[in-house]
Amino acid sequence: MKVKEAKAITGGLTYTSKMPGPSYNTPASRCITGAKLRKVPGSVCSSCYALKGNYKRFPKVEEALEKRFKSLKRQAWIPAMVALITGHKFFRWHDAGDIQSVKHLENIFEVCRLTPGTKHWMPTREAKFLSMHPDTVPSNLIIRMCSHMIDQKPVKFWPWTSTVSSGHDATCPAPKQGNQCGSCRTCWNRSVNNVSYSKH
Repeated sequence: MKVKEAKAITGGLTYTSKMPGPSYNTPASRCITGAKLRKVPGSVCSSCYALKGNYKRFPKVEEALEKRFKSLKRQAWIPAMVALITGHKFFRWHDAGDIQSVKHLENIFEVCRLTPGTKHWMPTREAKFLSMHPDTVPSNLIIRMCSHMIDQKPVKFWPWTSTVSSGHDATCPAPKQGNQCGSCRTCWNRSVNNVSYSKH
């Protein structure tokens, strides 16, 4: 499949100045768990960055997010995503949005299997879709189960996690290096069990 056709099917990838590779996003307003957490003071989602700034400032951005969401059920979504991701060393799933169903997650697994030269990272708050054994996750994908509350400890049922800290114990170096990943690839590293981010 040609890239132009793949973009038309999926809505294309997104590129941020922070990360070393592209990402794929859907509207944060479509998050299942996140929609509930947005109403909870002190939750990570209560001040969601993907519901403000450039995500909301430009109508075309919102339109693109919605197009990507609607593309998830298209039959050609898997080969289209493979066409777009192939050749990239690092990829992030959902810099906005989250998993929508078990089928969505299974489709992501298939995309990962078909792009073995790419390291994939997917943060999620959708614990109900992680009923599989971690060993069944494609080896080039790391799923980090995110704690729901600021300063909450990592979940115990999943080997790779992320937390948000309001203090000085965050491990993500981005705030100290111009909000850039720089040479850090910890989020994609399975040998690191938890990554702690500074509160936005």
